[in-house]
Amino acid sequence: MRRLRILISAYACEPGKGSEPGVGWNVAWEIARYHDVWVITRANNRSAIEAAVVESHPRVPRFVYFDLPAWARWWKRGQRGVQLYYYLWQLGALFVCRRLHRQVGFDLVHHVTLVKYWAPSFLALLPVPFVWGPVGGGESAPRRFWRTFSIAGFVYEVVRDVARWVGERDPFVRLTARRSAVALATTDETACRMRILGARKVYCFAQSALPCDELERLHPGDGAKAAPARFVSVGRHLSWKGFHLALRAFALAAIPECEYVLIGDGPERRRLEGIARRLSVSDRVEFLGQLPREQVFQRLRESDVLVHPSLHDSGGWVCIEAMAAGKPVLCVDLGGPVNLVSGGAGIVVPADSPERVVLGLAAAMRQLARDPGLRKAIGAAARSRAEEKHNWRNKGQELECFYQRALGIASTRGAPGDGRSPASEYVGLDENRSA
Repeated sequence: MRRLRILISAYACEPGKGSEPGVGWNVAWEIARYHDVWVITRANNRSAIEAAVVESHPRVPRFVYFDLPAWARWWKRGQRGVQLYYYLWQLGALFVCRRLHRQVGFDLVHHVTLVKYWAPSFLALLPVPFVWGPVGGGESAPRRFWRTFSIAGFVYEVVRDVARWVGERDPFVRLTARRSAVALATTDETACRMRILGARKVYCFAQSALPCDELERLHPGDGAKAAPARFVSVGRHLSWKGFHLALRAFALAAIPECEYVLIGDGPERRRLEGIARRLSVSDRVEFLGQLPREQVFQRLRESDVLVHPSLHDSGGWVCIEAMAAGKPVLCVDLGGPVNLVSGGAGIVVPADSPERVVLGLAAAMRQLARDPGLRKAIGAAARSRAEEKHNWRNKGQELECFYQRALGIASTRGAPGDGRSPASEYVGLDENRSA
């Protein structure tokens, strides 16, 4: 099979990172094992990328750096204005990549990051087959949970719903969906929304994975220790992350010999600390703040159970890291983590109501705290699943299969944009719920 010329759009792309920067970086390198890869990414990623790239490596992706001019980005500070900046960056990237396409002649374009279905990828306008995703964002925290949020958390959910509603009506988002030869969704909820937008060939494909070296660094060693157990949560302190529910569950579980460690920071931290004090568990709950990734790995190895009560996560990168460390994952029956921990890698709590989640988490905490053997069995299943299903080597092979499907569809009906067939008429593949 000949090596293809692949253009990857990865706004977020950095080595040694989790979440979206890790997705962009690892997809680029895994696909470079099979094909010649060009990656368009932000210019502020350049120093980290160039420090990590070994030019003598036989398959090095070619990185193309692009940012809006200074006069067009002065208003962007951190997360402020990032959504508008990203939209404009996508538009500017199209003009850069059109010139590059005339020089290179790409066989396929793949949008990788940001992992958000309700923003367009203008690279879909290039006259070659287009792979969209995996993208997420179709998941929502059920309205019955909003009453447990802070005012800021409540406002965030309202604004998110409005922004998503507007995005779904953006003609360029719909054009992105219609022109995709293959569309990859992180969850069933997102897959449904992508089909409504006009994507014809939609597959569920989790974007969370670990490279082989991180899988090795997280190796669990001797497995679960005897009681007492130590619970850990990792993530930004936001209402939709559900840590306020986990704290209530920890107090209800009434297992005084156990500890609960929260790693991360954010606007909800002070509220969470107040909840711990009111529930009289602050002496057994530790807030460590933001830690470097290697220290997070160490904390996961030292803990016994990951508590991940997120209410609308598309993926849940830390779930894969905990599984690789041989730790059971406690999560809520919402969003992407449910798919990650299937196959006995954790315990999923029903999400009928906030009260039901608290009761379910508390019961699972008691069960795992008192049964080291159960922790060890679930942890072993979690480690096995991380090695088999969530390592980047396997993800690269699966993406290669999706590329061949996209090219097969394009050759049957004509590539999007060549005037021979609209994307909505593509045939040849059944719509599957999973890869």
